[in-house]
Amino acid sequence: MADAYSILVVDDNLLNLKLIKKVLTKEGYITLLADNGPDARRIAAQEHPDLILLDIEMPGEDGFEVIKKLKNDAATATIPVLFLTGVSEVDVKLKGFELGAVDYILKPFHSQEVLARVRIHLKLSIATNSLVQDQARKLRQVSRAQNAMLPIPEDFPDAGFSVFYRPLEEAGGDFYDILNISNQITGYFLADSSGHDIETSYITASVKALLAQNCTPVYSPRESMKMINDVLVEILPPEKYLTACYMHLNRGTRIMTLVNAGHPPVVYMPKGKTPFFIKIQGDILGMFSDAAFGMKKITVNEGDRFFVYSDGMVESKEKKISWMAGLQGFLSIFEGVDKIDLADVPDTLISRLFNGNPMPEDDIVLLCIEV
Repeated sequence: MADAYSILVVDDNLLNLKLIKKVLTKEGYITLLADNGPDARRIAAQEHPDLILLDIEMPGEDGFEVIKKLKNDAATATIPVLFLTGVSEVDVKLKGFELGAVDYILKPFHSQEVLARVRIHLKLSIATNSLVQDQARKLRQVSRAQNAMLPIPEDFPDAGFSVFYRPLEEAGGDFYDILNISNQITGYFLADSSGHDIETSYITASVKALLAQNCTPVYSPRESMKMINDVLVEILPPEKYLTACYMHLNRGTRIMTLVNAGHPPVVYMPKGKTPFFIKIQGDILGMFSDAAFGMKKITVNEGDRFFVYSDGMVESKEKKISWMAGLQGFLSIFEGVDKIDLADVPDTLISRLFNGNPMPEDDIVLLCIEV
């Protein structure tokens, strides 16, 4: 048997409450009753009815005040509200619509009109919820597909990395990848795509394919990025681009090669020493056919660590802090992390940066690498 729909009726006139309850109950609806605003809001939050019939003229909290509070409460904001009123002036109706009401029922009301308006708004609510659920389902599929493409340390035991990844929305714009280029060489790539829509998430698959095709022993790290850029310039819409950092570690020669494409600087912590930034200039990916990418080679030792991250860790649009300004003081969070197991480092750094309660304004990726 299908679940019955519940309707909250709010009116300070007990006769009206009894009449509407009788009409709705006969049609199989579960009817909840309240004769004042505070009780109505409490019942709405607890029971989450499918529809609310709300009287405007009530002592204490009137209907306008009640709907304001309902719409400002996440638990009740999406419940459709129909006003019950004996006032037919246009300005009163407009005020109600502006506050979020979906319709009016004029007093004295006719039982068949009440039923007709209840039915049509339940149908509209069902259709809207179905659309929302369908979109959420599709986004979850995108999110699962995107997460499935992100490597985990267990799959690359010789790569020596740990990672923190948190997308702001279902379709994340940040992306990282680990590449087994040869027995001695590992590639580490982190990119930040402009935007957070589904289209952006599809870029992840394209970039992953391009990395696999172009990050090989045949090409130098800068040549690999140049070839990837040439393809992205052709396939990306004009408003889309990526900032990126590509790190190429040859454990045989102990050379780490870094290529920068408009991305925040890598933090380098030689074993037992103070961390510092490796600042390299470079153009963004996917925007310019003649892009130039900065490159730097570093001789490394076993136990050295590198930290590459997305700009969500160092910038704040809300506070108007660019990532360049956000780098000030950033190195302080790395104090003592050389003594922490690599697997625990990402969570430690995120906890320090966001005081144990990360509330990011953007996607966040933090990739920690140990030679």
